[in-house]
Amino acid sequence: MRGGERPRPIFWLFSGIGSACVAGFAFVQGGAGSLVGDGFMLAAIIVCGLGYAEGAALSRRLGGWQVISWALVLSLPFMATAALLLQPADWSRIGTPALWSLVYVSLFSMLIGFVFWYRGLALGGIAGVGQLQLLQPSLG
Repeated sequence: MRGGERPRPIFWLFSGIGSACVAGFAFVQGGAGSLVGDGFMLAAIIVCGLGYAEGAALSRRLGGWQVISWALVLSLPFMATAALLLQPADWSRIGTPALWSLVYVSLFSMLIGFVFWYRGLALGGIAGVGQLQLLQPSLG
């Protein structure tokens, strides 16, 4: 709805099938969990879905690299505060491989990856391309 798209009924059919496959996979793998954890997961899905839709809508006007750059700039004060409050007391226990892994994830997953993700959402349609996310749990 945020992108002004109106998918056809076949989209909703396959969306339901994909969601059922993901839920079935979780159930077969021993999907018993806590209601609190499931609630947090549902909230994360809703918030991330809204973020993807808004980012894709904005990237149609601004471009993918500007959208993710502004998102990172706007979140910096909150993330820096959380990092300062939650930093470890003893940095000597954190190895160089862990720090390089953090750099890699920050650069490629958070910045470069989202440039292409938002570009794909803007070009291919938010609803259609967003369905690729249903493959992530199964492939992961």
